[in-house]
Amino acid sequence: MALAVLAAGGLHAALPGELRQLPPELLGDSRWWYLVVVGVLLGALMVGDPGRIDKESHWLRVMTIVLIVLISADNGIEVGRLLASILSTKPFTEDANKLLLAGGVIWLSNVIAFSLWYWEADRGGAAARAHRTLTKPAFIFPEMLNPQFVDEGWYPQFIDYFTLSFSAATAFSPTDVSAIRPWAKGLMMLEESLSLVVAILVVARAVNILK
Repeated sequence: MALAVLAAGGLHAALPGELRQLPPELLGDSRWWYLVVVGVLLGALMVGDPGRIDKESHWLRVMTIVLIVLISADNGIEVGRLLASILSTKPFTEDANKLLLAGGVIWLSNVIAFSLWYWEADRGGAAARAHRTLTKPAFIFPEMLNPQFVDEGWYPQFIDYFTLSFSAATAFSPTDVSAIRPWAKGLMMLEESLSLVVAILVVARAVNILK
């Protein structure tokens, strides 16, 4: 999870300046303040619950949600700016390499953001799952249906939710993991829709430029 959060910060820094959240005249280069904020929040979480996330604490969960909201909001703004830039044919969208880079960065950031939401929301969060709470799951993983192939006491880790998010963003359809709660189905539909729109517009615009 920590690596995914750091990757989200790095991806933000790799975006073209036209798509970063704030104009340079407000807070300078937004890539740096965004990395600082994400790093501080992540550092506080790691200090509060080092190693495997298994400490049930209200303030730790609130900080985790704040971090995920920040990453999601930033990515949502970037998606909106990219689509608006393509539709209004902003100058930087005339560069196919820059456009494809921006599209790839935003697509991967989208995968990370949704994987964090799945990871945090399912069965009360990571700490609750580690303590084997009786909260009903929102996702049914293959390991739950085939317990003979995994260690006793298995429960989904972040990599499982990242794989779910990645598969949903690439296949635009249900994966081997089943969403069985309405909010989980809604989140997956939103992720698939965003990924599809970004992919179609970016690729279509890039192909048009390369022609």
